[in-house]
Amino acid sequence: MSTTQSERLRELLEPLVTAQGLDLEEIAVETVGRKRSLRVVVDSDSGADLDRIADVSRALSAKLDETDAMGDTPYDLEVGTPGAERLLTEERHYRRAADRLVALRLTDGTELVARILTVDAEGIDTEVPGVKGRRATARRIAFADIEKARVQVEFNRKDKKDMTEEEEA
Repeated sequence: MSTTQSERLRELLEPLVTAQGLDLEEIAVETVGRKRSLRVVVDSDSGADLDRIADVSRALSAKLDETDAMGDTPYDLEVGTPGAERLLTEERHYRRAADRLVALRLTDGTELVARILTVDAEGIDTEVPGVKGRRATARRIAFADIEKARVQVEFNRKDKKDMTEEEEA
C-alpha cells in the first residue's frame, strides 16, 4: 500500500473513529490473490467492546462506500482491537498496559521482562520480578531507552483485587 493511500485512508477514517471515542491505531490493506481486505485497528484507554467495534465498523463502511478510497475492486473491511501481545509504540499504549507484564529490549541491547507500574511523558516505572527467590526490583526506564516493547500474555495473572484479598487473609 502506498504512503499516499495510507495517508488518505487515515485522513478519511480517523475522524469517524475519534467520534466514537476511539484511537485509530493501524490501517493495513492486504491483497491475497484476488481478495483484498482493509484491516483497521482501534483502541481506547477504556478498551473497545463489541458494540463499539460494530458501531465504528458501520460508520467506516458507510464512509468507504460513499468514496472511492478503496477503488472499484471488492474488499473486506475488518475492524478490531490490538492483539494480546501488542507492540507498545506510543505513550498511550504504555498507559493502557499499566499493571501488565512487558518484554523490553533497550537501546543498549539489554532485554528484560517487567511489570509496568506507572507511566508519564518521559517513561515508565517498572517492577522487575526477582529470580530464584530474590525480591522484585523497581526500575525507571525512559522512553528514549526503549527500542522495542511488547505486552506478554499471563495465564496465571492475579487481578489487583485477588492480590489485596490474599494480603488481608
